[in-house]
Amino acid sequence: MSLKLTILGFNSAIPKKKSAPTAQLLEIANRHFLIDCGEGTQVQLRKAKAKFSKINHIFISHLHGDHVFGLIGLISTLQLLGKETPLWIFGPKGIKDFIMNQLRHTQSNCSFELSFKELESKHSELIFEDDKVKVFTIPLNHRIYTNGYLFKEKEKSRKLNIDAVKKHPEIETCDYQNLKNGRDFQLQNGEILSNQSLTFSPEKSLSYAFCSDTRYKPDIVPIIENVDLLYHEATFLEDLKEMADYTGHSTAKEAAIIARDANVGKLVLGHFSNRYKNPEILLEEAKLVFENTFIPKQLQIFEA
Repeated sequence: MSLKLTILGFNSAIPKKKSAPTAQLLEIANRHFLIDCGEGTQVQLRKAKAKFSKINHIFISHLHGDHVFGLIGLISTLQLLGKETPLWIFGPKGIKDFIMNQLRHTQSNCSFELSFKELESKHSELIFEDDKVKVFTIPLNHRIYTNGYLFKEKEKSRKLNIDAVKKHPEIETCDYQNLKNGRDFQLQNGEILSNQSLTFSPEKSLSYAFCSDTRYKPDIVPIIENVDLLYHEATFLEDLKEMADYTGHSTAKEAAIIARDANVGKLVLGHFSNRYKNPEILLEEAKLVFENTFIPKQLQIFEA
């Protein structure tokens, strides 16, 4: 498997001794993506023993402080560490101005290129793609413009059935990649060897959905359907649903309904209100709807 999620921070608004504001490090298909960057994220990255040099793409859900106040500090640290490769920042329209003003007022210069992809669409869109991964937005419903993010591995190469391949001396090493890409093989006598007879099915492609601050929004279900791992905010219990709606948040039960209806593999809750001294109570509520639900600990790793 090749999906690893490190929870750098998961609490709402105010940093705590044992939990920081929202930030996550996702490793998928050997890519390293930072998702949100609340206050103290660079310290959490140090604790997680993450390699700063591998972070070249940062995805910010919205411009509330508990999701973005750590970003300028991280950029400054990358500068001090001598980063040279470009850093891409994806986030709501205004994030470039937010960062560049801080750099200007502190008379800071970057040794690396800062590139911004500012978002304003209210519909899901493809915002990043390379040869291994695609990233889509998940439009959410918070007090300000907010997106979640869907990370999907592309279909992987098929695996060679070496025993079957060796039965045909005409198949050379240089043909292997074509077989992995799903092509049939034609022998010199014109016979076609089907790809299925020479290869095994590829490993399952994995996916992760990050749903930051949002009211209950069931129309995201088709976007995140069948993901292996889902993070969904759960600020309140169901008895405070009216407050959740008013403040632009979800209840634990609502997060579980989303997970159940989307047929996800695992659900991780987060962004708990500080009124709950023991978040286990939110876990209990969610499990009544979706059994495979978890609440994180600081620096906990979830894999798929």
